[in-house]
Amino acid sequence: MDFGFTQDDEDFRTDARAWLAERANSAQDRRTWERTLGAAGWIGLGWGEDGYGNRRATLTQQVVWAEEYARSGAPARSGHIGENLLAPTLIAHGTDEQKSRFLPPIAAGAELWCQGYSEPGAGSDLAGIRTTAVPDGPTYRVSGQKIWTSLAHEADWCFVLARTGPGSVRHHGLSFLLVPMDQPGRIEVRPIRQMTGTSDFNEVFFDGARAEHVVGGAGNGWRVAMSLLGFERGVSTLAQQIGFAEELAAVVRAAVASGAVRDPVVRARLVRQWAELRTMRWNALRTLGGSGDAGAPSVAKLLWAGWHQRLGELAVLVRGAASGVGPADWSASAPYELDAAQHLFLFSRADTIYGGSDQIQRTIIAERVLGLPREPKGAV
Repeated sequence: MDFGFTQDDEDFRTDARAWLAERANSAQDRRTWERTLGAAGWIGLGWGEDGYGNRRATLTQQVVWAEEYARSGAPARSGHIGENLLAPTLIAHGTDEQKSRFLPPIAAGAELWCQGYSEPGAGSDLAGIRTTAVPDGPTYRVSGQKIWTSLAHEADWCFVLARTGPGSVRHHGLSFLLVPMDQPGRIEVRPIRQMTGTSDFNEVFFDGARAEHVVGGAGNGWRVAMSLLGFERGVSTLAQQIGFAEELAAVVRAAVASGAVRDPVVRARLVRQWAELRTMRWNALRTLGGSGDAGAPSVAKLLWAGWHQRLGELAVLVRGAASGVGPADWSASAPYELDAAQHLFLFSRADTIYGGSDQIQRTIIAERVLGLPREPKGAV
């Protein structure tokens, strides 16, 4: 299948660009902005065939919207976890009751979600989670800790991977639970304070929190969780690349301003970053067009994570000593914000770890695509 844009897609692009140009810079808090998007029908594109979303949109039109949103400078989305991760998972694995309950509020921008996967000691090795959920009549009681939970302080709900099989190990005995966050005394959200004094992530503690909904059936959590990670690397990957292109352009401008562009080695690295970004786009389009294989999501993750780290290194290289300059009085400036180049360099260090480390991605490709022998347990 060839993945290309038709005239209908370009007309859709024109409409999306015009709507965003009029509203993207409006002074709305993030929650209000989600409701604005929902009321205009921009959340849940492509769900129309199932009757749960807003606008009917083809796959190419979903790509168009994602790209135009990334270009527009519109606020960072608070609802992307519900829309892009949970919703397609519910459509694939949820009951009709679960779809009817949760998809309309997501499409309206009325309910926000966070993801309860990673734990201390169980990040990239997700099968090592220890959070448990025990039956309590028609519900489960969830106890344990999740970490690096984006938007937990804003979310209404959390989808939680927990161990429901007594004595189970690794990927066996897990269930995918939907947990309401408004449970005082049973759920505590603690921001993770960084050296800057700011906080981008949270840790969440569950102490017998109630969960009524199990997606995909008890004990099938690993299958559902892996399905969700596949959705994570779909259309949104192309929108991510729009942001990457803007970051690359900023690095090029900084190289020109500092004179670093006169260094032939720096020029070569900048050209390589541009060429690799184009290659990633073609690979993403090929995958969406149905030409990818079972290892395509892992290949994509390896490509962009390494690329982004190298761009972060270039961002500080081309600025020279200025890249290490912070507020004049650090003690009086906390909390303070990193500038764009510093943020890019420091935060891209995590790209090869979160969402499945490079080692995990290479193991998936080796075992599931190339058919190589499984790595011995305990191997370093």
